[in-house]
Amino acid sequence: MLIYSILFLLSSNAVSLRRDKSILYARIVITILICSFILCSNSYYSDFHDKGLGFFGGFYQTSALTHTFHLFIFVITSLILVLNAFYPRKVWSEKYSSLNKLVSYKLVYFNSFILNKMSEQFRIIEYPLLILFVVIGGVFLISSSDLISIFLSIELQSYGLYILCAVYRNSEQATSGGLTYFLLGGLSSCFILLASGLLYGNSGNTSFDGLYVINNISNISENMVSNILTSINSLYDNYYINFSLVIMSTGFLFKVSAAPFHFWSPDVYDAIPTIVTTFVAVFAKISIFVLLLELVHYTTNFYASQAQGDIINQVENNSLFNYSWTFTLLLSSFLSLIIGAVLGLTQFRIKRLFAYSTISHLGFILLALTINSIESIQSFIFYLMQYSITNLNAFIILLTVGYSLYLYVEKENNPGENKDSQMVDKNNSPIQLISQMKGYFYINPVLSISLAITLFSFVGVPPLIGFFAKQMVLSSALDSGYVFMALIAILTSVISACYYLAVVKQIFFDKSDYTINPVIENLSLKANIVRNTKVQENININANNITLSSSLTTVISVLTLIILLFIFIPQEWLSMANILALILFNC
Repeated sequence: MLIYSILFLLSSNAVSLRRDKSILYARIVITILICSFILCSNSYYSDFHDKGLGFFGGFYQTSALTHTFHLFIFVITSLILVLNAFYPRKVWSEKYSSLNKLVSYKLVYFNSFILNKMSEQFRIIEYPLLILFVVIGGVFLISSSDLISIFLSIELQSYGLYILCAVYRNSEQATSGGLTYFLLGGLSSCFILLASGLLYGNSGNTSFDGLYVINNISNISENMVSNILTSINSLYDNYYINFSLVIMSTGFLFKVSAAPFHFWSPDVYDAIPTIVTTFVAVFAKISIFVLLLELVHYTTNFYASQAQGDIINQVENNSLFNYSWTFTLLLSSFLSLIIGAVLGLTQFRIKRLFAYSTISHLGFILLALTINSIESIQSFIFYLMQYSITNLNAFIILLTVGYSLYLYVEKENNPGENKDSQMVDKNNSPIQLISQMKGYFYINPVLSISLAITLFSFVGVPPLIGFFAKQMVLSSALDSGYVFMALIAILTSVISACYYLAVVKQIFFDKSDYTINPVIENLSLKANIVRNTKVQENININANNITLSSSLTTVISVLTLIILLFIFIPQEWLSMANILALILFNC
């Protein structure tokens, strides 16, 4: 479905003469994703989904885990595309707001600035097409089970993200951010390709199944141990394989911006337009972490049977498997927790703050991934899903705040302070500084409360969904003996609460720097109420008639309610994560 859709959209884009048709393409892509969701969900309950099934000679495989995250990324991408598929503002008239009048009447007026029609995001027809390329790369990457398919899939996803970052051709900041992302993303791809070459050179195959067989010897019968171990020693060097996987994990950590390979993400997040940052910050990590989950699980889940005690002793005496490559992930988790919490305290730009917030949360995700127990995998799946939703809500609210300030201008409190010099690309990213959020509660209290709920979920305040995610990770860490890492996670979580609460303090307790724009305040436009192509009435439009689009407010409301009311409906999410973890361990 996705591939055929790309072919049709490519043909359509090639002959399209109007750049302002991007909104139509975005709606088409949302429809395509909904159809893909239905097709994927119809095959979810097949007889083979619990054990998995390989395709194309083992290059790809499908299972309950891959199906679940395919469905998840279809939903996430559709929500992100809502930002491009509908105009952010609308004109509202109380007299014609009833349901029957909304269906039968149409409001016609001529002012593209109210709708924000001239914004560049609605004039880039390639944007939805690039999103589809990235989605296909993510779908393939989640299902990859071969070194070749992994590299091809991750490059398909990455190339789309590189172009997406630099697609705003008139923005110097976006071009700079896209180039930075491309250069460092290419470097991380070199690590992945080098590791793939080393694994192939040592094992002679590119399939992950062969790698799993080489590493997992827990089912070898006792009377065959000595011969098998001798042959393994002579043919394969496990330290070599571990070293290769360390290099590969370095490439993946670059891609997800985990410490100590995080240095590019704050600059890129801040440079590219916020609407692109929303997709890059949320989508890029899901597929890579699902692939890492399968790789970590099947290469470190040794000695599953307690009846193989003699085998374990002989393996240890032969100095095999004494080092696990997942120690790299644990070290990255530790650094991500520290760096994300400490460096976030010094930020005054909102997207850089979100970047360091993401790095801090990656520390929790990597900690759950490294432990590799049933409880930790359950917490990993749940944390990844809830954080993607919460992060998406935060960025959508940030964009919506910028759209809602259309009616306002900043007061000249400090004439000597030139904020415009700090907001070079303010047309594409209207909200860049944390200080721009001062007193926003007095402008839009509902949106301010939604943002506060989202930030409190980042902190882990009960009973929000973020609290349960952190609690599950910390519980699995303590049960597995990672006491020091659990203490570090708790400490850094408390530290990171400082910069979240600083944002909340400015929104709710500081005085606003905004006042009604005199031009907008005196706005008076003529509009026609039309029914069946006939004008029924002429009305006047003023500033009170301009409101946020229903598409934005609906998405924010749904996501905020999920974050807020999770405590009342926890069973479905937790059961799904638990079942996926059990299936993964039982396969």
